[in-house]
Amino acid sequence: MRRFQILAILIACLLVPLNAGAVHEREHRLDALFDLLKEAQTVADAQTIEVEIWKLWTVTGESELDSAMYSGIAAMRRGNLQRALNLFDQLTVDAPQFAEAWNKRATIHYMLGNHDASIADIMQTLTLEPRHFAALSGLGMIFANTGREEAALRAFERALKIHPHLPGAKAFKNSIKRQIDAHRI
Repeated sequence: MRRFQILAILIACLLVPLNAGAVHEREHRLDALFDLLKEAQTVADAQTIEVEIWKLWTVTGESELDSAMYSGIAAMRRGNLQRALNLFDQLTVDAPQFAEAWNKRATIHYMLGNHDASIADIMQTLTLEPRHFAALSGLGMIFANTGREEAALRAFERALKIHPHLPGAKAFKNSIKRQIDAHRI
């Protein structure tokens, strides 16, 4: 796909304002962006599209919830994992259909070494947003780190079907595939 086509579709996605009552419009935008992501010819094009997906994933359209999400992300960046966990815990209660709240909490659990809790939150994320390539990649990392190579391989393959240019995913997939092949010999 040509760069100007990607740019035109991205601009079209951004022209319609997203508000609390625009769940259908948000899903329509995500569908268009995921179609573009699969067709992206370069890493740069894929990254541009990915940024727009993340923008939609991290907002609900409700200022109080969005503020909590941004505060949680800021706490993560500062290394205040307990504060971030508390915020994301509350978000999963206040907005149980908000997939990114579950994904962010899964990330915190992973960072704290709580693999089972992270997997549970990833599964909820994927129930709400089956195209969540970052959740699939995180699942692959957990499985790889806990010796479940076949499951890790499947997770990375699923992530790459959604986002063929996902940074690091191809390398992880190939590394895990080599490990599996070495075990078979």
